[in-house]
Amino acid sequence: MAKKNTIMAIMYDFDKTLCTTDMQNYSFIPALGMTPAEFWGATGKFSEETGCERILSYMYMMIKLSKDKGIKITKKWLNSLGKDVIYFPGVEKWFDRINKYGKERGVKVEHYLCSSGTKEIIEGTTIAKKFRRIYGCEFHYDKDTQEPVWPKLAINYTQKTQYFFRIAKGVYDQNDDKNINTITKKKRIPYSNIVYLGDGMTDVPCMTLVKEKGGKAIAIHQKKDKDTMVSLVKEGRVNFAFIADYSPGSDLDKTMKMIIDGISVQNALANKEEALIEKIYKTYKE
Repeated sequence: MAKKNTIMAIMYDFDKTLCTTDMQNYSFIPALGMTPAEFWGATGKFSEETGCERILSYMYMMIKLSKDKGIKITKKWLNSLGKDVIYFPGVEKWFDRINKYGKERGVKVEHYLCSSGTKEIIEGTTIAKKFRRIYGCEFHYDKDTQEPVWPKLAINYTQKTQYFFRIAKGVYDQNDDKNINTITKKKRIPYSNIVYLGDGMTDVPCMTLVKEKGGKAIAIHQKKDKDTMVSLVKEGRVNFAFIADYSPGSDLDKTMKMIIDGISVQNALANKEEALIEKIYKTYKE
């Protein structure tokens, strides 16, 4: 009987998980002639005054402040901002290295991005093609002006949890409500083969869900946020907390490879068990 390979999924947040700060901080906000503190302060004030959900608030302010400054937002322009994103050490080579390690152990590794940031900016980054799917906040654009007129999709921290189930089932279309809610006996990717990487409190619902379902949740943090991340481990919300370093030999690198090893062993045992059952069945049949 041919050996069956298995699939695992790594889900990532983007801002402060793969890159060093909010993606708008690199180029978008400076183009407005503002500091990050001014932009996010204005966004927070708008949300408090209107009761508008915070993710929708920042999307609204991107449009409003750009118009106020005489800047024309287009999808192409937002894509171009992706080139200025700065990653944590080792990120750009991480995906190929982890894929190779998995392949050597009979595990196909798939990468998925689920971000509350701007999808159009992410799509312009050097790592965009490394993901099987990118889920993020995006705009609907006017066909004539090519400018954003309405939020097409907004993902806040609780809405991220649906993508865990979509990835497990292989139901990738966010508008497919039927299949995502249909009970299936066999998942495309078992819950236990899913790992979630996030940077903090806004990722807690998804990290908690992944951990409770038997997967692995990893909190990624910068040195200054160590205490907050360690508290997530103590509270049982995540399995691990590591400094944001994706370089070979880092704690994150070594732990991810151990997770892949574990999945590989479980897969080998399952293949062995299936082969034994098949052998016994043939014996009795004869």
